Amino acid sequence: MRQDGPLLGADDPQPVRVHGRGGLSPFVLVSDHAGRAVPARLGDLGVSAPDWERHIAWDIGMAGMGRRLAERLETILVEQVYSRLVIDCNRAPGHPTSIVRASDGTVVPGNAALDAAAETERVERIFRPYHDRITEELDARLTRGQPTVLVSLHSFTPEMDNVARPWHAGILHNHGPRFGLILKDLLEREPGLLVGDNEPYALTDTSDFTVPFHGERRDLPHVELEIRQDLVADAAGQREWADRLARLLPLAWARYTA
Repeated sequence: MRQDGPLLGADDPQPVRVHGRGGLSPFVLVSDHAGRAVPARLGDLGVSAPDWERHIAWDIGMAGMGRRLAERLETILVEQVYSRLVIDCNRAPGHPTSIVRASDGTVVPGNAALDAAAETERVERIFRPYHDRITEELDARLTRGQPTVLVSLHSFTPEMDNVARPWHAGILHNHGPRFGLILKDLLEREPGLLVGDNEPYALTDTSDFTVPFHGERRDLPHVELEIRQDLVADAAGQREWADRLARLLPLAWARYTA
């Protein structure tokens, strides 16, 4: 049942958090599922505490890894603070998985009977401010004539539906794949890494929102990067991957612009 009052109260965090600082770096980092906050008005959505630790609530490891990467690259990271169980900011509003009723076997009772007004409120108060902030950043860089590469950071589970996912990372691409494929080639040269090509997910016009809307629509070089969650679940893994990407992303950009 929909509760009374605004979705976000005075004590709820704002939906967007920006880390790092703008500079000469061409990279803009975005993290659609970095956080797992829930508006106080929604309680726990009827989801158990152990499930809030799972991938259904957020992209495990991306907050820590992304912030370290932003620091290393001397650029900014735009993070979504709220859980993907409240609204998925990498799905277009109205998409069947924009506000999930169940996720990987877990029912979300707080999403079961939402009316159109409640769904719109989540779009307007959480989804839209996040994407407006990304738009603001990209517009400012365009005005300055600053080259821009959009890097969308995600993580994936080591197993899904009892099927192992052997990749250490995956490069997702659709229209304009060149930058992503350059990064894929560089990652594949790293000792011991198995890199997926549109694995474990494929990027399409409708499956995702952030890269199609902000990257492809503007014809910006871009990449949607997936890292396996067990590799970035702790601080050591997050540092390792931040260091690796801080080294490889500039190499990819140099090859892209050569």
